[in-house]
Amino acid sequence: MITKTPLSYTDDYWININTSDKETLTKLYQDYAIDEEIVAYSLDKNERAHLDYDKSTNTFVLIFNVPKLEKIDDHYETIPMTFIVKDTHLITVTNETNQHIFYEMKKFLEKNQELTIFDFLFGSLFMIVDLFFPFVEEMNNDRKRINNKLKEKTTKQNLLLLSDLETGIVYFVSASKQNVMLLEQVKTHYIHRLLNENEREELEDVLIEAKQLVEMTQLSSQILQQLSGTYNNVLNNNLNDTMKILTVLSILLTIPTIISGFFGMNMPLPLEHNVFGWLITIVISVILWFGLSLILRKLMK
Repeated sequence: MITKTPLSYTDDYWININTSDKETLTKLYQDYAIDEEIVAYSLDKNERAHLDYDKSTNTFVLIFNVPKLEKIDDHYETIPMTFIVKDTHLITVTNETNQHIFYEMKKFLEKNQELTIFDFLFGSLFMIVDLFFPFVEEMNNDRKRINNKLKEKTTKQNLLLLSDLETGIVYFVSASKQNVMLLEQVKTHYIHRLLNENEREELEDVLIEAKQLVEMTQLSSQILQQLSGTYNNVLNNNLNDTMKILTVLSILLTIPTIISGFFGMNMPLPLEHNVFGWLITIVISVILWFGLSLILRKLMK
């Protein structure tokens, strides 16, 4: 499905291609004289954010990370999206996982008039960066909620939820860093010299916003790592306390076993003809048991 939208009063057009089919995309790229190598970039879900420029065909390609709306395995992820500037056209490639970006760009275009291709491109990138922040805030709220639960009781389920948050924030940290590197490449690229003053200011605004996102995601990631390490230490301490108690109990239980075993031997023993012999052995066991428990308690302190 192809959507072609004029950019207000200019001769520029925005063309959105919504497809995941390689053959369809190849044919469309051929119609616009775009290198077929870019087809692989456009359809690769694991493509890193980067910049490409073909001087012979004057094709400027941006692969930019965008957030997915729905969680995968209980955590958020990102997906690359392709932006191509070719002559008087801005071409975007979307699919079912990032189609929401198309609608956001459409809203942005409706609110802004007389945009050039790069005005629209950098304005859209700024909007995409802003889309990350609600997801990060949601993860921060989830972290606080899970942390409160873990303070009450450190359960396996709550620790798994914390692990899912760590996984999601790692995706966001990586994606935001790649986006910043991409925007910094644009500033040092040949194409930057072709931008007017307003377009350069918009690029700078996107870069500042993207750097703020990196700082925010890194802070969230560090807090999650600290929480994970703290609760890991808590679990280790609990395990140590449990092993200590079990060790003490096993030592104390050896006393009645030794005494009863001693008096159970088939040989002449003290108190074997005494009517209260059995009771005396129990009293001896109890006295030794309490004596040893006091000694172990002092040693443990």
